[in-house]
Amino acid sequence: MRRSIFLCVGFAAIAALILSSAALMSPAQEEAKGDGPDKAPKISPSKVVKVTVYPDSALVTREVDVPKGDGLTELIVGDLPAQTVQSSLYSEGSDGVRILTTRYRTRPVQQDTREEVRKLTDEMKKHQITLEKIESDMKTIEQNLAAVSKLENFTDKTTVASAEKGGLNPDSAVKLITYVMEQRTEKTKELVKLRQEAKVLSDTFGFLTRKLASISTGSSKIERDAVIVVDRAKGAAAKVKLNYLVDSVVWRPQYKLRAGKAADDVQMDYLAAMTQRTGEDWNNVELTLSTAQPMLNATPPDLKTLSVMVVPRSSLPPIAGLNPVPQPPGQPAPPPVQFPPPSAVYANPKSPAELAMEAQKFRQKAQDLANKDKDNRKEVAELFNEAAAFDQTRELTKSSEELAVERLQGGKGTVNGEGPSVTFHLKSKISVPSRNDEQVIEIAKVTFAPKYYYKAVPVLNPHVYRLADLTNKSGLVLLPGEATMYQGTDFVGRMTMPLVAIGEEFTAGFGVDPQLQVKRKLMDKTRSTQGGNQVLKYDYRILVNSFKIEAVKMQIWDRLPHSETSETANITLVKTSTELSKDPLYLRESKSQGLLRWDLDVEPGMTGEKAMTITYEFRIELDRQAVITSFTTK
Repeated sequence: MRRSIFLCVGFAAIAALILSSAALMSPAQEEAKGDGPDKAPKISPSKVVKVTVYPDSALVTREVDVPKGDGLTELIVGDLPAQTVQSSLYSEGSDGVRILTTRYRTRPVQQDTREEVRKLTDEMKKHQITLEKIESDMKTIEQNLAAVSKLENFTDKTTVASAEKGGLNPDSAVKLITYVMEQRTEKTKELVKLRQEAKVLSDTFGFLTRKLASISTGSSKIERDAVIVVDRAKGAAAKVKLNYLVDSVVWRPQYKLRAGKAADDVQMDYLAAMTQRTGEDWNNVELTLSTAQPMLNATPPDLKTLSVMVVPRSSLPPIAGLNPVPQPPGQPAPPPVQFPPPSAVYANPKSPAELAMEAQKFRQKAQDLANKDKDNRKEVAELFNEAAAFDQTRELTKSSEELAVERLQGGKGTVNGEGPSVTFHLKSKISVPSRNDEQVIEIAKVTFAPKYYYKAVPVLNPHVYRLADLTNKSGLVLLPGEATMYQGTDFVGRMTMPLVAIGEEFTAGFGVDPQLQVKRKLMDKTRSTQGGNQVLKYDYRILVNSFKIEAVKMQIWDRLPHSETSETANITLVKTSTELSKDPLYLRESKSQGLLRWDLDVEPGMTGEKAMTITYEFRIELDRQAVITSFTTK
């Protein structure tokens, strides 16, 4: 008895010791216990307040609440998206709060913690339970039907046996048969109804499965946190800012231009088409759109020497077509070959397009490597130098003809083709949820004072187009992008918006006007000889019909054949019934290339016999022995 009392006292002492140890466990140990998948750590309240969207990424800014108190504390910011660039995390302190460290960590969780995902998961579970119950009921009914079938077989046999023995009770037989029929009918209706319900539930479950896959793309049962250690000096509650880059965001400029009557301004909606698939909703945030390309390396890469490689001409591989190699008599001649001609200076095997692709490939590698790891500046610099080497190869090996074409086309001579860095700060806060669909956001509404006119190029097509010269006085740079054009409320087509600087003029097209018609026709052609040359003479006529009720301005464009040198062919505009345009830009850029332009004032009712007529004549002089083989454009 005494021994049992001592044992009870001993067990009580051990239990008290265990309880006291548990009570004395430190808060740090408690938090360590909560880092596992079963118990989430305490998350500091935070919200996204500002987002800057770049062409292929975004900089997200969150405000994080700092609790009251003095000294060090650790803030845990949860629900970071899976597309977060880990090395981009940085924090900004506030008055009385100093940032000590910011780090990124991951931890496993039981299930996706997003509310939308949880709701869908719970709904799918309910549907699954209901579907399993229906399937169980269907099996029960099928078994009942099988029992009814057995009862039917038993009824048949007993009825036949009773009839043979003369002891058949008609009332009992009828009741039994009626019962079997009623049971079969009832159970069959129940089975059909359950199958229909199962079909609806199965379709709904499939839809929810697809929806869940859509909203949880790229997610997994991993939580991503930012851990910020701060030092509080004033003791009051405060806020700090957490910034990080995310991928899976793209945006591009888009426009809607709407023209009205001649006296009305042109209305333009400046839009941004954005795809946001980060898995993080941006609710009521300050949104900024930028064309800049953020780099994690803030210093430029070092420029390396561009070495020239020169080899003997004889070491280059032959090219089919020239300089056949002599063969011994009786041997079949091999395919003709050629070597680079003596005048060739460059012998690069890659075409300009291939060089551009190689440059872009190395540039993309450098960008990806810079985003992946911040401690690889040397490797990134080498990749950028390789990309620039391909660009310069393409630049240095251009022919004189290519340079002449670029000058005519107004080429700006840039290597990478990159545009300016432009930033748009949206005036009001906006919400951009994470979804697979493209979302359109309004940047600004702009009005232009138009200078309307009409343009026809009958050598290309018979249509007459309404155009407007517009001057960008909006204070915004208009980026290259697709524009949708409207005439009033009618959609008339699309055009590509060029890069338009502030104060620069550009031209917008507003579709075809069927009230204006232009026809071009070759009226006569003659051939004669003059001295040692042959002369070809062509007469053309252009008819302009106007069914409009107001006078309009119109440009008519045509062209003559063009020869780089008069020794090949001498082409001359002999006469034109209507004087060519006096526009300085046309005279400087286009007239010397054989392009003809007439500026007309077309009055209403100029149709039929009253149609405006333009006639012109040109001739081609070339050597009597020369033959024109083709006409090509460039």
